[in-house]
Amino acid sequence: MSVTPETSENAQACPPETQGKSEKYFESFLWNSRFVVLFAVIASLLMAFGIFYMTSIDVYYTLAHLTHYHELTDMERAELKSQTVAHVVGSVDGFLLGAIMLIFSLGLYELFISKIDEAEGAKSASKILMIKSLDDLKDKLAKVILLILIVMFFEQALFLKPTAPLELLYYSLAIMLVALALYLSHKAYAH
Repeated sequence: MSVTPETSENAQACPPETQGKSEKYFESFLWNSRFVVLFAVIASLLMAFGIFYMTSIDVYYTLAHLTHYHELTDMERAELKSQTVAHVVGSVDGFLLGAIMLIFSLGLYELFISKIDEAEGAKSASKILMIKSLDDLKDKLAKVILLILIVMFFEQALFLKPTAPLELLYYSLAIMLVALALYLSHKAYAH
């Protein structure tokens, strides 16, 4: 085995035993620094639970208001009906946001810490919860965020009452753009 001038210079600059130990400690430190992501995983998981809790309470109160629906006049029923639909749409929005936080939490854990063995072996594990790469996490989050935006648009559109032909045209164009966004996102993820 011949020693080249480059390797002999490196050997003289850093003794092999010192280089090995310091490099080993530094690489160990670098590798273990990924555990800082646990703060984001736990915070995202707590936020998901919090959002699910708040939305569940909203659903409970929405349903509680419906217990007197049969006693109301027609005008009061129409008002309660429109408010209930808005609350239901808001609840869907809340549950989707909670799902985003849950997907984000699980995705970060799988990417930086460890694969979730329970999810890998379970038949009931959803493909949306199995994250293979950062791009995979980004794509899954983008799908759910698009759904939230569509639900938010629907929530706002419920109370929109076009009064002029131009307003009706804008309303129709907005619906067409939402449909186009759904179509393009489906086409992009189908490939």
